[in-house]
Amino acid sequence: MIAQNNIALAEDTKLESPTHWPRKVDIFGVQVSVTDYDELVGCIINSAKTGEPAVVSLFAVHAVITASDDPELRRKVNTFNAIGPDGQPVRWAMNWLHRTKLADRVYGPETTLRLCSAAAEHGVPIYLYGSTNQVLERLSVNLISKYPNLQIAGSESPPFRKLTEEESIELVERVHNSGAKIFFIGLGCPKQDHFAYEFSDRLRCVQVAVGAAFDFHAGTKSTAPAWMQRNGLEWLFRLAAEPRRLWKRYFVTNSVYILKLIRATIFGSNSR
Repeated sequence: MIAQNNIALAEDTKLESPTHWPRKVDIFGVQVSVTDYDELVGCIINSAKTGEPAVVSLFAVHAVITASDDPELRRKVNTFNAIGPDGQPVRWAMNWLHRTKLADRVYGPETTLRLCSAAAEHGVPIYLYGSTNQVLERLSVNLISKYPNLQIAGSESPPFRKLTEEESIELVERVHNSGAKIFFIGLGCPKQDHFAYEFSDRLRCVQVAVGAAFDFHAGTKSTAPAWMQRNGLEWLFRLAAEPRRLWKRYFVTNSVYILKLIRATIFGSNSR
């Protein structure tokens, strides 16, 4: 059971080293972690406090299909310490294909809040990387308002292109000098996952790719109602809000996801 591996955050004496990351199952060639909020947050906090660099990402349907269809991206993300099942359809597939009995998904925005709460409690500094300066300012204010003891060691909006080597070196120095132990990445899929892999052996902290969580918690985008989230309809809410930008993502990837799930049911979970 997942609960047997949970790390109790209330007592520092229960922190372990090295971190025991949750097991993974194959979803269309992508290794997704069988985990819940408590276990994943516990693993991240433990890794941050014991100084173990790690990479964690949260995958909804779009991310799973993108990685499944891209051999290079799939190779990269399958090296991550954990990939949480962000979307309900991903959880359903894990339960259907592997009998994991997961009761809930591990939603990126919710994971972000739970991590910030735990980081504030344990004195673990965080760093915010992604989006725009305006979003980061609002996000920082909102997080500090919600968690007064949270230490935001730094935040920055990167250029909308790949960093040069000089810029990469400077970023690593800034993060290291800030003392941050958790590095939140809000660049969107697949950019944030390519970034996390590239810096996995350079940043001495836990990288956590959380997608649109920055915008949601900054208040610049709205989240779907709880009933839509529970029933795997968040994509429909976001599509209605941004139809021109998201129609292709959801109609194409959702269709491909269903076809892959049918194929995996017949031929095996690692079918692509």
